[in-house]
Amino acid sequence: MAFRPRRISAFHPTMSDTTTRTYSTDAKARDVTPRESERDERQADEEQVCPECSGNLIHDDDHGETVCQECGLVVEDTIVDRGPEWRAFDASERDSKSRVGAPTTKMMHDKGLSTNIGWQNKDAYGKSLSPRQREQMQRLRTWNERFRTRDSKERNLKQALGEIDRMASALGLPENVRETASVIYRRALNDDLLPGRSIEGVATAALYGAARMADTPRSLDELEKVSRVDKMELTRTYRYIVRELKLEIKPADPEQYVPRFASELDLSDEAERQARTLLRDAKETGIHSGKSPVGLAAAAVYAAALLTNEKVTQSQVSEVADISEVTIRNRYKELLEVQDGSLAA
Repeated sequence: MAFRPRRISAFHPTMSDTTTRTYSTDAKARDVTPRESERDERQADEEQVCPECSGNLIHDDDHGETVCQECGLVVEDTIVDRGPEWRAFDASERDSKSRVGAPTTKMMHDKGLSTNIGWQNKDAYGKSLSPRQREQMQRLRTWNERFRTRDSKERNLKQALGEIDRMASALGLPENVRETASVIYRRALNDDLLPGRSIEGVATAALYGAARMADTPRSLDELEKVSRVDKMELTRTYRYIVRELKLEIKPADPEQYVPRFASELDLSDEAERQARTLLRDAKETGIHSGKSPVGLAAAAVYAAALLTNEKVTQSQVSEVADISEVTIRNRYKELLEVQDGSLAA
């Protein structure tokens, strides 16, 4: 008597008595001819469809089955669950039950794979260590620090990544910007671009470029306030890094500064939309070419506040944007002229 696999509802799969095990082979991991590789790829594609109706297969993790979405055929059951055997209902419970460490990160010179010894001289039960034990722990900390930075390159990287993290925290930049800046600095270090330049200068230039790449730009004046280098060295190093690493960084868009300025000035959403409209009109007429994006954004925010009857002074906008009031007045008049011309047209 021929055996036929049973069908079940595609929406309510249950355990099946039939198990069809499929094994896929990687053609790249062994020496095969191109024809055999193509055959293996076709077999892998066939395994993703139902063997009877060629329908799509879905995986039911609750029951450990692979079921056809069209006819309900159970293709595979008793699938191994590779997830954790425990359940967690919040982040703290998940962290306490997890048995793995933190993920690797580019923001640390050793990518977070080294061992850190705490500074507190206490054991696992919270009891203070004896003088002999404290002396041993201090020696362990010393040797651990020596092993973490084995050569000058790692010491250089450790200092630079610490500078990037410090400046990013002062500027309120998100983690993705810090990660990108760390990657840029690592590339500059690997390509031997640091001789003749300070670590702080290259780190600041990497952070400035990463902020622009992530559409969260900061002005050169803001970087100069938190950096240990002056504006001239920062601009010179930034141009050198971009040219040598061939970084594709678009010019800063004035609209990217508007949300931050509006938030710090406590303006309404209507004023922020009006500022964006003013900047878009300026782009269409081309008056933004050759002008500082920070100055245009600050002038647009000031003009939008006046148009929406919100009380904001030029000195307040100047303090937030870190530009002079003269620049705001000049750009503000140009933006209003563009708007009057668009309304007249």
